[in-house]
Amino acid sequence: MIELKNDRLLRAIRHQPVDRTPIWIMRQAGRYLPEYRAVRQRAGSFMALCKNPELACEVTLQPLARFSLDAAIVFSDILTIPDAMGLGLQFIEGKGPIFAKPLRSEKDIQNLAIPDPDISLRYVLDAIRLITRELAGKVPLIGFCGSPWTLATYMIEGGANKSFPLIQKMLQEQPQALHQLLHKLAEAVALHLDAQIKSGAQVVMIFDTWGGMLNTADYQAYSLHYIRQIIRELGVKNAASPVPVVLFTKAGGQWLELMAESQCDVIAVDWLVNLKDARQRVGNKIALQGNLNPTILCQTESVIRAEVARILTEYGSGSGHIFNLGHGITPEVPPEHVAILVDAVHTLSHRDSKWID
Repeated sequence: MIELKNDRLLRAIRHQPVDRTPIWIMRQAGRYLPEYRAVRQRAGSFMALCKNPELACEVTLQPLARFSLDAAIVFSDILTIPDAMGLGLQFIEGKGPIFAKPLRSEKDIQNLAIPDPDISLRYVLDAIRLITRELAGKVPLIGFCGSPWTLATYMIEGGANKSFPLIQKMLQEQPQALHQLLHKLAEAVALHLDAQIKSGAQVVMIFDTWGGMLNTADYQAYSLHYIRQIIRELGVKNAASPVPVVLFTKAGGQWLELMAESQCDVIAVDWLVNLKDARQRVGNKIALQGNLNPTILCQTESVIRAEVARILTEYGSGSGHIFNLGHGITPEVPPEHVAILVDAVHTLSHRDSKWID
């Protein structure tokens, strides 16, 4: 394990003293950065960029060259696993992800093979190894995957859709087939996250982007059940040197207590959640990540700083908070506003000496 020069993120996860609240930003390497857009154009397509370890390393490091962030996150996409399963992923301008071979029958699901991450997802692992070498312990590196439920929504629908009617239909009419798919995806995600850890990721995150569309009973049965399975498998595989797991269920603020029972180390929350309330609900065993509304970053410096102050105050004193957005940064955000955000978090949360409850 590489010794970290900046370990604020890991210390906050463990509720250990920190001198400042750590901050990183979901989608921090992305379309709001002109240097990212230049590399994306050079690569030719989004997937070509994802599958080129050298270019993925370059864009992963771009935001750290601009901002004093406390973590890097590997540049990749949650849909790399379905692509590795042979569904033929493309990203179409203006439409988002499209699968050439969506899952429309139980036979389609039965024919799916669980990908070997060392073969069909090696480009992600090679990127992590390159990034780890280039970071040289500057900050921790975060790896990630989508949750089984979230991956399944795209795989069945064939692309993005706010309501995903086809998976809702399968849930009602073919629940066993859906569980078969989710079980395969849980195994694939656990294998891929473990491979990311073995390649150098020091934290991993599960993006359950569409878990919030379910009711409570279905969330437990079709989303959280499989997330627990993944976390349990990662715990077994890395028992000698546990790696923290961050869980983000967008629009899942009503289920914080259920998420806390998953054995995750961090719960990421969107801007609809009150951090003081969330902290009381999950206790000091679980760290919290979030939760600035990304639209604030398009407003004035005074508004950004005031909102940072409000969120820090809402969380309160003590370690256990990782500042982030309540969802990914949007393309129209001026990079200079991100610099204001990072400075505000570090300045307003600074303590003369290390602090904890």
